[in-house]
Amino acid sequence: MKLIVGLGNIGQTYANTRHNLGFMSLDYYALKHNLEFKEDKKLKCFISSFTINGEKIILIKPTTYMNLSGESVKAVMTYYKISIADILVICDDLDSPCGRIRLRSEGSSGGHNGLKNIILHCGTTIFKRIKIGISRDPQMDVASFVLSHFKEEEKPKIEEAIKNTSEAIEEFVLDVPFAKIASKYSKK
Repeated sequence: MKLIVGLGNIGQTYANTRHNLGFMSLDYYALKHNLEFKEDKKLKCFISSFTINGEKIILIKPTTYMNLSGESVKAVMTYYKISIADILVICDDLDSPCGRIRLRSEGSSGGHNGLKNIILHCGTTIFKRIKIGISRDPQMDVASFVLSHFKEEEKPKIEEAIKNTSEAIEEFVLDVPFAKIASKYSKK
């Protein structure tokens, strides 16, 4: 069983903002595969699942808001008995250029509050992640910037990054070794 987590904030106010790239990526993947999310209040997330090659794949978008994402991730992992080795987290990356994808099998939170909370609740920094660059605007404070919308000139880069993230997810669910996926999709 595998768990794919898209990080973001729920509600129209946050839809399509920089911090919601995890949600946007899972929505794109789900649409491509005709999957629907349903809210599970007990597990604190919107959840969808499907089976491929006899293995159940679970997709979640936590409803806890970004800073408490680990609560939902841990609840789903515990309920379905999913190993930390079988999770993939998708989030935005403030420290990478807009649209750049970086895949990592471990690492610190890099200051990302969603990752920080997952690390806190799971007790480890060793889990797979796809980080999508959103750049940084030195004229704006970080909190305002991550909750802002993409500029028109950034949208093609983000659309391409979401498409490539969806392809990387596809390879993850098909058991392609993560190092191979990372070398294929991580962009300089």
